[in-house]
Amino acid sequence: MKTFLCEYIHPEARKKLEGVSEIISDWERLAECDAVINRNLQMTAEVLKKASGLKVIAVHGTGLDGVDLETAAERGIQVFNTPYRNAASVAELNIALMLAAARKFSLVQKQLAEGVSFADSAVMAALQGMELGGKTVAFLGVGEIAKKTITICRHGFSMRCTGWSRSLTKEKASELGIEYAGSIVEAVSSADFVVLGMALNEETRGIIGEKELSAMKPGAVLVNTARGALLDEAALYAALTSPDGPLMVAALDVVAEEPVGRDNPLYQLPNVILTPHIGANTDEALYRVGMACVEGILERI
Repeated sequence: MKTFLCEYIHPEARKKLEGVSEIISDWERLAECDAVINRNLQMTAEVLKKASGLKVIAVHGTGLDGVDLETAAERGIQVFNTPYRNAASVAELNIALMLAAARKFSLVQKQLAEGVSFADSAVMAALQGMELGGKTVAFLGVGEIAKKTITICRHGFSMRCTGWSRSLTKEKASELGIEYAGSIVEAVSSADFVVLGMALNEETRGIIGEKELSAMKPGAVLVNTARGALLDEAALYAALTSPDGPLMVAALDVVAEEPVGRDNPLYQLPNVILTPHIGANTDEALYRVGMACVEGILERI
């Protein structure tokens, strides 16, 4: 068996794969491969056409938006993902980003780098943050990651949690211990923190735009560890730079075009926290997901 792998996976998962398969990372040899392990690649119709011997695509995570599923089905290529196994790590990053935004870490780091005097009362006034305790957090998308984040918010910080998703009902919200919102605008309008957790598809692409951003509570924090393209980034930039814009900080682990670079306008803003899609990049999550990918390939070939 030959497996195409050009991205990092947990060393133990790679070791297990090496025991049963030749690992290929040269794109020129893609046609030889029986399987692909895909973290952040774009498996388009053109790429799949070149992978003439491909039988299985293992998605290292939950999102299937990087694979042309229609073409894969036409070719008889099995595609599977590895959901839930990274949820705890991403949930913890949600909390980390909420805390970093609440305490204005991005502005603090910028001022430290610039040698600003923190003896200046105006500087310290600008750095005044807020506690998470007792605040309201709205979850747009209530999958496994959101559920774990909700548990931390409710029990760790006594936060009021509200939720919206296309499939959420009042009964399901009650079971989760959160308040039901009938629309995105309703969910964000009273929230101090808004956490995105939706899958990316044609229905959700750009689902957070000018209307939704303008409805947010003044001083709100937006956290996105799901997919960058859920956000209209031009509208987000406008909201973050407008003197009348409601957003205090956007904390983003994902952007529409990755990897994030200095040419992204959001990169330069002092009220933006950017991390390079590291939500699931922990030893524990990488082990669970990597092993699931290898085992899933072996079950299918």
